[in-house]
Amino acid sequence: MTLKISRILHAGYVFECEQTLIAFDTIFENPFSRNCHAFPDVRFDHAQIRELKLAAVFISHFHDDHCSLESLDLLHRETPIYLYCLFDELFAMLRELGFVNVQPLRVNQPVRVGPFEVIPREALDADVDSMFQVRAAGLNVLNVVDSWISPDALTELAKFAPWDMVLWPFQTMREIAVLSPSRAEPAAPTVPEDWLEELAVLDPRYVVPSSCQFVQEPWSWYNQAFFPVTYRQFQREVEAALPKTRVVRLNPSVSMVLDRDSIRPAAPLSWVSPVGEQEVDYQYRADLAAPSTASIACRFAALTPEQTELVLAYCQAGLLDKYREMELPEDSYFASPRLWRLSVYDHAGAGRHFHYRLEGDAIERLEQAAEPLAWTTEIPMAKLYAGLALGESLTSMYMRINDVVFGAEIEAQLAAADVLDDPLIRCLFNDGFAAYQAAQLRRLRQREQPGG
Repeated sequence: MTLKISRILHAGYVFECEQTLIAFDTIFENPFSRNCHAFPDVRFDHAQIRELKLAAVFISHFHDDHCSLESLDLLHRETPIYLYCLFDELFAMLRELGFVNVQPLRVNQPVRVGPFEVIPREALDADVDSMFQVRAAGLNVLNVVDSWISPDALTELAKFAPWDMVLWPFQTMREIAVLSPSRAEPAAPTVPEDWLEELAVLDPRYVVPSSCQFVQEPWSWYNQAFFPVTYRQFQREVEAALPKTRVVRLNPSVSMVLDRDSIRPAAPLSWVSPVGEQEVDYQYRADLAAPSTASIACRFAALTPEQTELVLAYCQAGLLDKYREMELPEDSYFASPRLWRLSVYDHAGAGRHFHYRLEGDAIERLEQAAEPLAWTTEIPMAKLYAGLALGESLTSMYMRINDVVFGAEIEAQLAAADVLDDPLIRCLFNDGFAAYQAAQLRRLRQREQPGG
């Protein structure tokens, strides 16, 4: 008996055994999550995808690069959907989309589909993520998705060593560092030691560098700042640390047949078409100077007058209302009085600056800045609109935080501050569960209307 494993994109896979197909984290879009462009590049044949006969789809968590309603909309509504999520809202959205068999996943509770046994395993952030142990054809595969393994889970998973294959998230993404690039330390030049230690415990025959199979827009400075690990580096360091382990790269559409003794190429997925060079790799530049937010804002189309008014109304009133509704963490930088400047840049690079005085849960907007600044936030207007109306995630908004030099006292205090304590981040995302999927569902419903 054999197990065929095919890569879709990012964290997406199709597993096939005894003519039964199951899929994981199905993304059939390029770009996805608004500005994640497949790397290497691919096209999807949506007509073929609509004809797929999947015995089940497993979704590891609710993030939009793993659970996209635009992609799921291509599948037959009888397809069983198994989702790891602690919130009822997303299950309701999937049912509203028309899926008739939507089931929650529970850690360590197996799901059997034909010859497959899929066991959700506990991730480090169990409130958000899950991993998958897949058993079929006498083989054991661990799909870590793009989460990390909790210590208790690692102890349990070690009992199954040696694993036949581990799908390992191989990037140390710098999604927080790019928010405040002038204050971020350069990335470490090696694969993290704890990764190698955990892989040594699992002792896999094969490791697939998984997830993070994307770049941002072609002009984006993130493409040299976001991903510090290359495929070449990952393979070199993992195989040096685990001499019995072989690293196998799976590009989109690529398939491999795994059995007890070997791994060999198989026919690729016909509905994923490679475009251009496929053996591309990441290039990280620690010395890269980040472009200004004003210049980045010029890359985006102008908003309509109505969209502009929505953004300005939020900055003038809606943001204040939202901030007052939230409960400030006790250790927040904003527990003390702070003057905050929010700068919003339009498609021509012109900025509008809003000043606020914050103390604890209190906030007021100032017509003029009368005190030394203590925090700054910059964002393209188009991206702030996308966050408000389209559910766009933080990683694609090109937000810039504290990219200035403050006075000596403020600089000393900022050393202990958390960049995610930013007031705009908190107002947009503290209660923003499944906002992206909710926006998708609205668009899909509009398309179904006459003239939609």
